[in-house]
Amino acid sequence: MRIAVIGTGRIGAFHAATLARHADVAEVVLADASPARAREVAGRIGAVAYEGPEEVFARGADAVVIAAPTGAHPSLVVRAAECGMAAFCEKPVGLDWPGTLDALWRSRKAGAVLQLGFMRRFDAGYVAAREAVRSGRLGRVHTARAVTSGAGAPPAGYLPLSGGLIADCMIHDFDALAWVTGQPVVEAYAVGSDAGAPEFRAAGDVDTAAAVLTLADGTLATVTATRVNGAGYDVRLELAGERDQIAVGTGPRTPLRSVEPEPVEFPGPPWRDFLERFGAAYEAEMDAFVRVVRGELANPCPGFAALEAQYVAEACALSRRVRRPVRIAEAAHFVGAWRWQGPGKFPADLVALAPERWPEAP
Repeated sequence: MRIAVIGTGRIGAFHAATLARHADVAEVVLADASPARAREVAGRIGAVAYEGPEEVFARGADAVVIAAPTGAHPSLVVRAAECGMAAFCEKPVGLDWPGTLDALWRSRKAGAVLQLGFMRRFDAGYVAAREAVRSGRLGRVHTARAVTSGAGAPPAGYLPLSGGLIADCMIHDFDALAWVTGQPVVEAYAVGSDAGAPEFRAAGDVDTAAAVLTLADGTLATVTATRVNGAGYDVRLELAGERDQIAVGTGPRTPLRSVEPEPVEFPGPPWRDFLERFGAAYEAEMDAFVRVVRGELANPCPGFAALEAQYVAEACALSRRVRRPVRIAEAAHFVGAWRWQGPGKFPADLVALAPERWPEAP
């Protein structure tokens, strides 16, 4: 099997190295907006480097992994579908809803395979939590607490391209909550703080955010995220039920220190970043994609299935702007109706405070 990887930054290089070691992948080809970077990564892992993404589609491959900057995702998803290639795309599909929905519909119309990159679905802890909930071990789950904390701010140039803290980081928690519990989010209330470094304000983003979510069965969830957790990279999920309580991400490398008289110490060292914390999950995710392409496995995260987490992210972004709870259905209707019908059927505060998120409808 011949698989192309477009985008050779941190995650693209990691995926490429994983595929280069895979027993069912005969050749890995790399492409990047910077041909020199693609050549450097190819030299390290024994892959072939192309001069740019278009060469991938001109020369063909069995499948393509899209790990380019998010703004390039929609056009690459469409090109892959047009060329009959199965595609794996890092989340999200796009930075705006018109591009996202257009890419998803065109991919589906072409009958193409599209798998989205929510790697927590492949993490051993999240898998075990899902099994515990689904087995009834916890009883009725009444509370969930999710944490995503980066160990340090990303480069200032990345922030305007990321889609923001909510869509870039918290979206993983939104997907994991629904996937683990089997309950969709129905309402969100979110706030954010840009009180830290000025580059966040300059990018129109926040460095810290929190959301209170209501799930369909009445479970209440809190999701907090920050870019600036100096203690280390910290991703956890706690689930509390009427019978038991469990946690994902609590272990020797959790960057947390108790100040109780008899503290429970986590000896460390703390996780440095997402690649170190979720390395095994990323590898399992790529193996699943290879098996999907070979027809051995049903798609574990189809493109349209990933929309649920994106709608929650949109609801949180809108909630932060309008300073009130937003129903997920309201946000989804806002997205779909604006795209196809134009403004006029939406709460006035959403239209007034978030007009720049929506182009004129066709």
